[in-house]
Amino acid sequence: MEAEKDVSIKQYTNEEVDDDGRIKRTGNVLTATTHIITVVVGAGVLALAWAISQLGWIAGILVMITFSSISIYTYNLIADCYRYPDSVNGKRNYTYMQAVHAYLGGIMHVFCGLIQYGKLAGITVGYTITCSTSMVAIKKLICFHKNGHEAYCKFSNNPYMLGFGIFQILLSQIPNFHKLTLISTVAAITSFGYALIGSGLSLAVVVSGKGETTSLFGTKVGPGLSEDDKIWKVLTALGNIALACSYATVVYDIMDTLKSNPPESTQMRKANMLGITTMTILFLLCGSLGYAAFGDHTPGNILTGFGFYEPFLLVALGNVCIIVHMVGAYQVLAQPIFRIVEMGANMMWPQSSFIHKEYPNKIGSLTFNINLFRLIWRTIFVIMATVIAMAMPFFNEFLALLGAFGFWPLIVFFPIQMHISQKHINRFSLKWCVLQLLSLVCFFVSVAAAVGSIHGISKNITKYKLFMYKQ
Repeated sequence: MEAEKDVSIKQYTNEEVDDDGRIKRTGNVLTATTHIITVVVGAGVLALAWAISQLGWIAGILVMITFSSISIYTYNLIADCYRYPDSVNGKRNYTYMQAVHAYLGGIMHVFCGLIQYGKLAGITVGYTITCSTSMVAIKKLICFHKNGHEAYCKFSNNPYMLGFGIFQILLSQIPNFHKLTLISTVAAITSFGYALIGSGLSLAVVVSGKGETTSLFGTKVGPGLSEDDKIWKVLTALGNIALACSYATVVYDIMDTLKSNPPESTQMRKANMLGITTMTILFLLCGSLGYAAFGDHTPGNILTGFGFYEPFLLVALGNVCIIVHMVGAYQVLAQPIFRIVEMGANMMWPQSSFIHKEYPNKIGSLTFNINLFRLIWRTIFVIMATVIAMAMPFFNEFLALLGAFGFWPLIVFFPIQMHISQKHINRFSLKWCVLQLLSLVCFFVSVAAAVGSIHGISKNITKYKLFMYKQ
């Protein structure tokens, strides 16, 4: 690593490099906010109407605002730990794992890595499911539009997942996170597109007077819903909302794009506030309007569920926006996995030409490099994510599991423990007790949501044969 740093310094003047010897970063609050929105306003927003329908108006809105408030607080703690030991002049932590190692030690470092990169890999599976679901939805739209709403229009997701996977193999050859600003910007714009289309269609149903009856306490227990099923669905809904608040897996990748003046932590605090506030307003809008439109019959995905096959062109446009967003967001979340594996390979085999050598290529006016290790390992990763998605294409339950899996450890536990270490907060002091109580409550919420989502996945697997699911 020192050798690499020396080379960088020789190639650039002092005015062109940051304090760590790397080429000057140029990101700002606006670009960081864009990255946050790209990651956060993702597949999870489509399930929020369903989540509110399970929890009801009171609990649904309260849970969403509470999760967002906790997220703003803890993401600001994460931002303060970007440098060690001082948040302004300390040494940079390029990854979440490095920060955990610096503040909490080796055991926590390993635990963090397992959670963080396991969740990132899981989200790529979730995005594959989401994108294929929207592709199938477009095909169903065409089918219903041509043949009427009584026609049989069920199709397998598998061909669309394969196509999405092939395209991601090509995009995965982008060398690093810094090259993704354009993709991230386009993805952020389209995320607003489908969220607003879903909200607009829901609003049209409500204004037309065709909205369904809603309840302060969500779907009612009755002939079609037992008390046990109600509880399981409430727990799954918590996981859906938890996923919607999550970008901890890439927070330091975003911070590492920020210019060093003003301090990165100051800029990131503003980006956290802007990003999460925007996210919360959009989530409340989508979730509330969706529930008001469909009541107890709110579909798991408001753009692909029953009732959204007209107006034809608008629904199709919404699903196209989802597809474009998933393409970009997949790469924003996969790049940190690619980087950590490639950094490890570079350290273990520093002399290997297979790992290090770049082969320049040119197609017309396009010039690019091919690295054999990058080509092979990233291709294998995308193939594995695609196969898992084909085996378990259950939208709500899989997204809820991802939310439950990452919420407590990444958004609450590690930030609080790093903050306690950084500020030297005394054990059993009032602030220490309040922080630990917050962590404990969020732990129980995550466990409950995970149990609910696993129960839902297990029920679905018994109903459908592997790789034979049709939407």
